[in-house]
Amino acid sequence: MIKKLPTLICFILMMILAIPYSYAERIRDLVTIQGVRDNALVGYGIVVGLDGTGDQTSQTPFTIQSITNMLSQLGITVPTGSNMQLKNVAAVMVTAKLPAYSRVGQQIDVVVSSLGNAKSLRGGTLIMTPLKGADNQVYAIAQGNLFLGGMGASSGGSSVSVNQLAGATIPNGATIERELAMRLDEQDIIHLHLNQFDFTQALKISEAINKLQKNTAVAQDGTTVTVKMPVTSQERVKLLSRIQNLEIGATPISAKVVINTRTGVVVMNQKVQLDNCAVAHGNLSVVVNNKLKVNQPNTPLSGGETVVTPETQIAVEEQGGALQKVTAGVNLNSVIKSLNLLGANPTELMSILEALKKAGCLHASLETI
Repeated sequence: MIKKLPTLICFILMMILAIPYSYAERIRDLVTIQGVRDNALVGYGIVVGLDGTGDQTSQTPFTIQSITNMLSQLGITVPTGSNMQLKNVAAVMVTAKLPAYSRVGQQIDVVVSSLGNAKSLRGGTLIMTPLKGADNQVYAIAQGNLFLGGMGASSGGSSVSVNQLAGATIPNGATIERELAMRLDEQDIIHLHLNQFDFTQALKISEAINKLQKNTAVAQDGTTVTVKMPVTSQERVKLLSRIQNLEIGATPISAKVVINTRTGVVVMNQKVQLDNCAVAHGNLSVVVNNKLKVNQPNTPLSGGETVVTPETQIAVEEQGGALQKVTAGVNLNSVIKSLNLLGANPTELMSILEALKKAGCLHASLETI
């Protein structure tokens, strides 16, 4: 019996490996809750303390105007007509995201971006900057030292820079001063919005929620699932927590080929299939070469004139063009193998895929980005 044990273990391992691999997705990764989202904040500010890398104030008059206004608020009057040549100051735009259900006193990260022609924001400090929402109300105040990941050096007219020097961040650089009017206990029904339109996925989500709590969820369409909320706030939070952590089986995906026409990147998913077909592709090049030919008289005293005449040469070359067989492929590996046999570069592959689609040999949708 002991001698047969290793054989039995091997058999069990083979059976486990033979089980088709499947994965589950959490609802929190597939949907967003209506109204629970970040809100954009923006503000205009001044960065000081730069090491001579600030705005050239002669070319950015708004920087001087901002400094004048700031100093006047601090009780300092700048004489009219003063020609301030500041090198350690830069005008910036400050952006941040106000999270849902954020409270007064909490801190959020901010991004600082140069608005003028500052060479670098390294070592700068952002002066108190109000951050406003779309309703023009101030929701946060930003201030602090800038964190810059890039670096640069210049000497004798030559310069070297690493990463971006005109943008920086301030971790926890803004303090929330106003709250958004969002209350979970006032919503009897919430809407779950799918990240991607899919009827099957919406139905699976509603079925998973109804298994957790009967007659609670309804799939309205391929984008929205409505959920009935309990009476108390604590029960609502508990239900939403359980819903977010529910897992549903993998949803079938549509066969798709995505082509980036700017970079030549071609990406296809595992559902792409090919039928048997024949493809001929080649490169056609036209070369036009202009030369100037000088014609001189036979003898210096003949009275003739030197004439320059253009001479044009045109050559047409075509490479490749042999008919290649593309065998049918029912999985991604066989599709890749068949396309690689054509020996086409990414630019040619885009044209080949488009022609295969029109010929009915490519069973997938083409999408360009």
